[in-house]
Amino acid sequence: MSRTFDVVIIGGGVVGSSAAYFLAAEQAFTGSIAVIERDPTYAEAATPRSAGGIRQQFSTPENILISSFGASFVKSAAEHLAVGNEAPELNFREDGYLFLSTGAGLRTLIDNQQLQRQLGAGTLLMTPAELAERFPWLNCTDLAGGSFGPVNEGWLDPYSLLQAFRRKARSLDVTYIQDEVSGLDMAQGRVNAVKLRSGETLHCGSVVNCAGVNAWRIAAWVGLDLPVRPRKRFVYVFDCREELTGVPLTIDPSGVWVRPEGANFICGVSPEEGNDPDSTDFELDYRLFEELIWPTLAHRVPAFEAIKLIRAWAGHYDYNLLDQNVIIGVAPHVANFYMANGFSGHGLQQSPAIGRALSELIAYGGYRTIDLRRFGYERVLNGQAIREANVV
Repeated sequence: MSRTFDVVIIGGGVVGSSAAYFLAAEQAFTGSIAVIERDPTYAEAATPRSAGGIRQQFSTPENILISSFGASFVKSAAEHLAVGNEAPELNFREDGYLFLSTGAGLRTLIDNQQLQRQLGAGTLLMTPAELAERFPWLNCTDLAGGSFGPVNEGWLDPYSLLQAFRRKARSLDVTYIQDEVSGLDMAQGRVNAVKLRSGETLHCGSVVNCAGVNAWRIAAWVGLDLPVRPRKRFVYVFDCREELTGVPLTIDPSGVWVRPEGANFICGVSPEEGNDPDSTDFELDYRLFEELIWPTLAHRVPAFEAIKLIRAWAGHYDYNLLDQNVIIGVAPHVANFYMANGFSGHGLQQSPAIGRALSELIAYGGYRTIDLRRFGYERVLNGQAIREANVV
C-alpha cells in the first residue's frame, strides 16, 4: 500500500504537531500533510512529562525571541487553536521565573538581563534586600542578587498544548498516521518516500524530522551525524506543611529548581556532565532528591526543611551534545529533508516559534519572522557551538 503527501512529518509530539498546524494554516502552502506518530497516547513522550515552563531569561537572542513568541501564542491560544466552539485550556500560570545568583554568577545575570530587556522581555534585576522583601520565604543571606521575569514567564499544562496543536492540525486536514518509520527511500540527493513498519510507503515532496530522542537515528538515514541523544531527567513531587505564596519557578545557584504544582511543589536538577549517560528507561533515582535536591531546597527555603516526598517521574530530553540548542533547518546535502532537533528541555516553550519557522522554510524557502540560520546544521559541521548561559 502507498500514499502520497507533499510533506511528511516524522514525530507527532508538540514540535511536530506545531509544525503541522502552522504549515496547514499557512496561506502560501496548499499541499497535503501527514504526521507519523507511533504512540498517539503519548504515554512515554517527552512533552507530557515536562515541567511545562516558559521563560525569556536566556543569553542567546534567538532563544529570547523564540520563547517570547511562545508566550504570546500561549496567551492567545484560544484564538489560534480553537476548533469550532471548543477552545483549549492551557492553564498558563504567569508566576515568573526567578534565577538566583551568588557573587560568581551575578555578572552573567546582569549581562543577560540587559540583552533580554533590549529584546522586549520584562526581566527585573533584584538585590538581596529586594528579593527578601518580595519573597519573604527565601533565604537570601548568601545571595548577590536575582533575575525575575514577572511577565510572559511561568508554566502551563504541556499535554493540553500538545493536544491543542494536534486537534487543530487535524481540523485543517492534516493526516495523523499511527505507525513507526522504518526507513527512507533516497535518490539524487532527495528523500522520495518514507517507509513504515506496517509495510506502507508514503511518497513525499519533503520530510521533516521531529522525532525527539530518536531524531539522530532518522538523520543517520540521510547521512547526517546529528549530535542528539536521549538523556533522562527526574521530577519530584513533594508536600510542604507551611503555606507559601507568590512562589515563581525558582532556580538556585546550584541549578536545583522548584515551583508550585497545585497544592504541592515539583523540583529537579540537571545531573553533572560526567554523570549523564544516554538513557531511554524510566527507572527512578531517589538518591538525587535525598542527597542533593532536598538539602539545597531546605537551605534556600527554610520552610522546605519539613517536606514529604509524594511521588516522582522520569522523562527524556533530546539533548544536543554540542551546545544544548535546537538544530533547525534543511540538511546541507538533502534538499527536502528538514529538521528541528536537540531542544535539550526547551521544546515545549519553543514549539510555537519552531513550528512557524519550519512552515516558513517549507512554504517560502527561508525564515520570515525570526532568523534562525545560526541554529542550522552547518554549525555542527563546523563545530561552532552557540553557548547558552541559562541552561536549567
